Amino acid sequence: MADIRSEFVGIKSPNPFWLASAPPTDKAYNVERAFRAGWGGVVWKTLGEEGPPVVNVNGPRYGAIWGADRRLLGLNNIELITDRDLYVNLREIKQVKKDWPDRAVVVSLMVPCEEDAWKAILPLVEETGADGIELNFGCPHGMSERGMGAAVGQVPEYVEMVVRWCKANTRMPVITKLTPNITDIRKPARAAHAGGTDAVSLINTINSITSVNLDTFSPEPSIDGKGTHGGYCGPAVKPIALSMVSEIARDAECAGLPISAIGGITTWRDAAEFIAMGAGNVQVCTAAMTYGFKIVQEMISGLENWMDAKGHATLADFTGRAVANVTDWQFLNLNYVTKARIDQEKCISCGRCHIACEDTSHQAITQTVNGKRMFEVIEAECVGCNLCVNVCPVEDCISMVPLSPGSLDERTKEPVHAEYANWTTHPNNPMAKTAAE
Repeated sequence: MADIRSEFVGIKSPNPFWLASAPPTDKAYNVERAFRAGWGGVVWKTLGEEGPPVVNVNGPRYGAIWGADRRLLGLNNIELITDRDLYVNLREIKQVKKDWPDRAVVVSLMVPCEEDAWKAILPLVEETGADGIELNFGCPHGMSERGMGAAVGQVPEYVEMVVRWCKANTRMPVITKLTPNITDIRKPARAAHAGGTDAVSLINTINSITSVNLDTFSPEPSIDGKGTHGGYCGPAVKPIALSMVSEIARDAECAGLPISAIGGITTWRDAAEFIAMGAGNVQVCTAAMTYGFKIVQEMISGLENWMDAKGHATLADFTGRAVANVTDWQFLNLNYVTKARIDQEKCISCGRCHIACEDTSHQAITQTVNGKRMFEVIEAECVGCNLCVNVCPVEDCISMVPLSPGSLDERTKEPVHAEYANWTTHPNNPMAKTAAE
């Protein structure tokens, strides 16, 4: 049986699945239910400074995007950090950590960008026995308008400054949570690294408005006829998160910086992909809010079964294995050629591949062969874009087959591609000089 025990910046947990800082980690009741279900750790919902508590809206807090089958693809939330008393939270954190010593308990923090504010809250958290802190530099709504959250995360100099304050004033590991609402995710990551952070976590939510009510003309969720931008999360953001994780994982200036991956993780496969892309563990929110805490049991068993099948004894066996295969476009092999193949036994003759290719691509799929309704690929016209694979409703009906140089079209017996000896030096490559260098 695969060993999925995790150690992230010295924080041990029985598995790499943590709940992210969000409504599911707002109080001891939720966290204890999560631990009983099998979660390896939690990041407690963001605490603020001592004083009057934050006031959240008393109406709808979520907007949603659904697929055709009503499956939840994305959530937009306008909820702020915890609205519970700071000391109530601290007491609960201390008790939970005492009761569950084998689970990771990290505390998310967000206070004004002033050194005294950080100095005041850090010892309070440290006294609870928590395993670490996560600096919330990502929240794009509500708190950012108050000079916190993403307002800090978008300024690398502020990120480095606050990280330095925290490292100087606590023994706990510091995880810096990054905002995706920035042009180059590497810049705040580099700043956090320079400040001495023990790790980064990403991505936080993406600034968004999911929809507009066409009866009231108010953005959703609507509060008394008005709406606002919020933070977008869920399966729809996974590709963005995976790309940003890869950027940090392969950045020379962030070499060796541990990454806690967040963003649309719903299945064991999602988790395995992020770990292969360099993440040391993963954090989950929307999947738990959609399906409940017991979804972690499927994640655990799925990851263990896959690791057993592939011969991976520990997480370290495949952590970061995909990073070396991420490259810049100009270094892709332009001599590599694939063509679409349609399995006629699986084809249901719906014609979606033909119409997609005919209307929007390369007119490389026929719809009639020998007077019969039948779809075949014209290899000489096919550029291997795989649009047909993605629109086909039948899994594995269309596949992409690599061709060797000099291959002939099965129908016309004409060459299907021309071979370049070396694309990096070919005169048609606008990046030839840069690539060669």
